[in-house]
Amino acid sequence: MLILVVEPGKVPETREMSGTLREMQSIVGGHIQAIYPFPGIALVCNEEGLLLGLPPNRGLRDENGDLYDIVCGTFFLCGAPSDGESFTSLTPAQVAQMERRFHAPEVFVGMGGRIVCLPME
Repeated sequence: MLILVVEPGKVPETREMSGTLREMQSIVGGHIQAIYPFPGIALVCNEEGLLLGLPPNRGLRDENGDLYDIVCGTFFLCGAPSDGESFTSLTPAQVAQMERRFHAPEVFVGMGGRIVCLPME
């Protein structure tokens, strides 16, 4: 299965994986949680990333571009067909789309009671 792995402070990297639970947990460093911020794509992260103090990785934004969540720790993106219960490979178009979306590592700064997310150049 073709996935896109996003580590804190790094550009995304495509990888092949078999899709076993153990392998997914190894990538994220613990129990997995899948969220679905993009149509047909699952973002799989460590379910306890924030509680464990994993480093902030990337921000998630709504359709207006406003930050609504921060993913902590390494995560990966894979296909999530609406008619199935299992993850699948990303298509080449999905890889390109998500690589553009998550290409720049981000830093998070507290300013005026808000968290600001800035791309690292």
